[in-house]
Amino acid sequence: MDHRVFDKTKLPSRHVTEGPSRAPHRSYLYAMGLTREQIHQPLVGVASCWNEAAPCNIALMRQAQAVKKGVASAGGTPREFCTITVTDGIAMGHEGMKSSLVSREVIADSVELTMRGHCY
Repeated sequence: MDHRVFDKTKLPSRHVTEGPSRAPHRSYLYAMGLTREQIHQPLVGVASCWNEAAPCNIALMRQAQAVKKGVASAGGTPREFCTITVTDGIAMGHEGMKSSLVSREVIADSVELTMRGHCY
């Protein structure tokens, strides 16, 4: 593996990985199996809405795995998380259709909150 050294002074992940005061934060990352090297690389959030609700979402887990491999090969540490999805093909023609447009805002909000909260 390429042992790159990153200047994290401007990266959001520095808020949870760098310095003695962040030891409790790092303990969570170690508990998930990350190595010291992975923790000190840029943490990169990979959002996915994989689920079994509709055929258009089934392949998204494989796509997220490909993205994670790309992040790792570029020297980052991928951190996958999921968000919701409402599929128009299933939601249309009944009360569920009222959920489609609203879901877009919820998806955007959930991704933004996860990215900010976990400092990706």
